[in-house]
Amino acid sequence: MTQPDPAPEWITERHVAEIIRQRDPFSHKGSYGHALLVAGSFGKMGAAVLAAKASLRTGVGLLSVHIPKCGYGILQTAVPEAMVICDENETLISAAIPLDNFSTIGVGCGLGTAPETANAVKQLIQHFKQPIVIDADAINMLSENKTWLAFVPANSIFTPHPKEFERLVGKTKNEQAQTQLQIEFSKSYGIYVVLKGHHTRISCPNGKCYANTTGNAGMAKGGTGDALTGMITALLAQGYGPEQACVAGVYLHGLAGDVAVKALGEFSLLASDLIENIGNAFLKILSK
Repeated sequence: MTQPDPAPEWITERHVAEIIRQRDPFSHKGSYGHALLVAGSFGKMGAAVLAAKASLRTGVGLLSVHIPKCGYGILQTAVPEAMVICDENETLISAAIPLDNFSTIGVGCGLGTAPETANAVKQLIQHFKQPIVIDADAINMLSENKTWLAFVPANSIFTPHPKEFERLVGKTKNEQAQTQLQIEFSKSYGIYVVLKGHHTRISCPNGKCYANTTGNAGMAKGGTGDALTGMITALLAQGYGPEQACVAGVYLHGLAGDVAVKALGEFSLLASDLIENIGNAFLKILSK
């Protein structure tokens, strides 16, 4: 008889304090990886901006962002620390995405699901061999083309909200059944799943599962998921393992929201406010 998978382990401050490393005084930007974000489409360039800002605040050494041409001025102005790669298309991602020289890739924020974009994403997952972070519309594309799941690099990280997860694996009758299906999905495809929610759950390919203890209702707004994608991508690029990047990224994301909400309250908290407090979240962890 198959034994049920263990109950989720609660993520604590101690977990994250043991993961996050102090930065070497003699390091340089090349010491902390070069991440690529593939994000944005006409009307959704804010998702690319938020993911890029969160990635930089989480310590990545170099960041490039592949966007449609319409977003060039937006990205160069809003995130001057990021390098911009423009697609040949004006309003969406359509061309082959450059994959050389990147430590990892985060894909999906604000992409849309146009056929040209889906083809570019398919090429990405087929040819990039390191773990990547897959979010939002990239998950929706995989839900519509489930045979592509076989191409996803081993130990990649999916970051769906509940509706995206449902599209990917189907409906469940309760949270316990959903957790079990999440763990089975991770084990079947050799990937990590960060299922966003009140206690965000992380499932691992080995069957292990975590539940987060930070975050608040003020984070229930558009853009906070884009910030999480940027954060986890940045941690992967810096050489943290996928499990470490998930656990630390999710906890720090919620902690940044908890710091911000004390000043602004749950009604007024924005994803931008969370991003501005990522540094304070790190300071709280590193002071322990």
